[in-house]
Amino acid sequence: MASSQALPTVRLVSVNTAPDRAKVVIGQVIENVKDRYNIIHAGNTETIEGVEPLLRSVQPAPGILFCASMWTPEQQEQIQKIARDTIPGIKTYAIPTGLQVKVGPQGIVDHLMERIDIIMKD
Repeated sequence: MASSQALPTVRLVSVNTAPDRAKVVIGQVIENVKDRYNIIHAGNTETIEGVEPLLRSVQPAPGILFCASMWTPEQQEQIQKIARDTIPGIKTYAIPTGLQVKVGPQGIVDHLMERIDIIMKD
């Protein structure tokens, strides 16, 4: 790392019905940005009902929630609302519905890489 300053750790959780794929995709993004951000994938839930318990179980609290593309826009909004109600100030990002089917896992990584700086700053 070029700087002697340690990067702050940000815990990220995902809401994805394919947890192994989530781990691979997010792992690739984390690897690609490790020079700029210290992100830890702290957990995944496969259900909307699991969002609040997952958020409450991660300590320190997660700073980011990624919502996978298999959810409808309405479900993504519900997931993000649960996240914001549970952890005020959490950053959320919903991958556009259907994107995984269109572009595959590498396309999701590319999509997130194009947006990670915006997601981290918002």
